[in-house]
Amino acid sequence: MLNAEVARRRDDAISRGVGMMTQIYADRALNSEVWDIEGNRYIDFAAGIAVVNTGHCHPKVMAAVASQMTKFTHTCHQVLPYEPYIRLAERLNALVPGDFPKKTIFVTTGAEACENAVKIARIATGRSGVIAFGGAFHGRTFMGMSLTGKVDPYKKGFGAMMPDVWHVPFPQEVHNITTEDAMAGLTKLFKADLDPARVAAIIFEPVQGEGGFYPAPKGLVRAIRKLCDEHGIVMIADEVQTGFARTGTLFAMEAYGVSADLTTMAKGLAGGLPLAAVTGKAELMDAAHPGGLGGTYGGNPLGIAAANAVLDVIEEEDLCARANELGGRLKQRLEAIRSVTPEIVDIRGPGFMVAVEFANAATHEPDPGLTGRVRMEALKRGLILLTCGVYGNVIRFLAPITIPDAHFAEAMDILEESVAAARAA
Repeated sequence: MLNAEVARRRDDAISRGVGMMTQIYADRALNSEVWDIEGNRYIDFAAGIAVVNTGHCHPKVMAAVASQMTKFTHTCHQVLPYEPYIRLAERLNALVPGDFPKKTIFVTTGAEACENAVKIARIATGRSGVIAFGGAFHGRTFMGMSLTGKVDPYKKGFGAMMPDVWHVPFPQEVHNITTEDAMAGLTKLFKADLDPARVAAIIFEPVQGEGGFYPAPKGLVRAIRKLCDEHGIVMIADEVQTGFARTGTLFAMEAYGVSADLTTMAKGLAGGLPLAAVTGKAELMDAAHPGGLGGTYGGNPLGIAAANAVLDVIEEEDLCARANELGGRLKQRLEAIRSVTPEIVDIRGPGFMVAVEFANAATHEPDPGLTGRVRMEALKRGLILLTCGVYGNVIRFLAPITIPDAHFAEAMDILEESVAAARAA
């Protein structure tokens, strides 16, 4: 088979609403490498969008899933429960930041996790309002895209959004949007449009993912915590993309000195299997009536087995330290590229959740054209990169944290060549 042949079949069979970053059809993968159906080899700096933090087909994860498959693949935990589900909940309750009793629910996707966090906040507070941030991404379901702070492609053409969802600016230092601007937006919202006594939750990403990898300043997170405490609002940290060692700590919120009331997670939780969770204060998590939370596939046994193995791998291989080491080396190389590339206006991100932003050197306008060319030049050379940002002018680096040093060094050489080629084009 050829990629082009399968691509033609794909166009005839799959909705065009399912976007695609490449026309590479994967055949097999191992750790940080992927081979397509034509036998071409690529270094994967996407990791399924921060999903396989422990690498493709980690042997310990694969063994855990294989073992579970010999027992059962599905019972629906609400019908026939199983102990590994409870064990994983116990582990997350202990690991998620927050010095208070916690409980957990399992669902299937990050969007589901965010939606269920909103449901929990609403039933616990008896309120309906939810505040999110510009540039945020919380999913493609109706509540998810209502919370998301980007129109194209997530909201465009889909009609009215869910009611009682409000947005305020998110700090972006490179674009001169400060924490003070964000808090002023909240103050204005409370003065002009929304009684804080009607707000159930404020949801935010400790590092915005799709929005451009902008880290939330400590001042913002602490101010949100203070505001939530003052008004009885539930603070929700969306750790779907930041979770599981990506930022150099198991959860990004560990760096802020305050804790969220509810934490959503997915992506890196189960090493490539669909599993998501909400973990939070026990009294909030218990506010819903039995049957009000959950789902047929929520906490599928294979995903649960994989997630327990992922937590073991992160601890045994010290992947938090590895993320910090790789992120430091990546930033160092990016700074060297920046010294000869005036279009690079920012390099940012904690741990191994790093991004580089491109803008026109003369006008300082975002430059999605150059960004796209860098991605395509890298792809031609065997390196898979992802773009992000409201203007599409950011490249985000999401290689598996388990990437071997030799593959990382090879990728850095390809990146440098690709930036030079894109600028010359």
